[in-house]
Amino acid sequence: MNTRRFLQIALTVMMTLTNSYALASSDMDHDRARSALESGQILPLRVILEKIEPQFPGQVLEVELEKKHQNWIYELKILQPAGKLIKLKIDASNAVILKQK
Repeated sequence: MNTRRFLQIALTVMMTLTNSYALASSDMDHDRARSALESGQILPLRVILEKIEPQFPGQVLEVELEKKHQNWIYELKILQPAGKLIKLKIDASNAVILKQK
């Protein structure tokens, strides 16, 4: 991935995460997610994006990190160059794509 493209994705993700955290109803969720990252239970978002970018290029519009049934899941919305919107659910521990719409 070229540097310019990576910076575009990183900026989009930062803005999305900032908005998501500002709207979060509880700081507890943020603390749990940070703890999961620090303990190695989940991969950093940067790593997830690098792994999926070759298969799903485009602009990341939204990112959510949720814990469902004892598993952390990244939910991404990506706008592809042709205008198609892709929704992905990705296992945060290993970057395996669980669901694609």
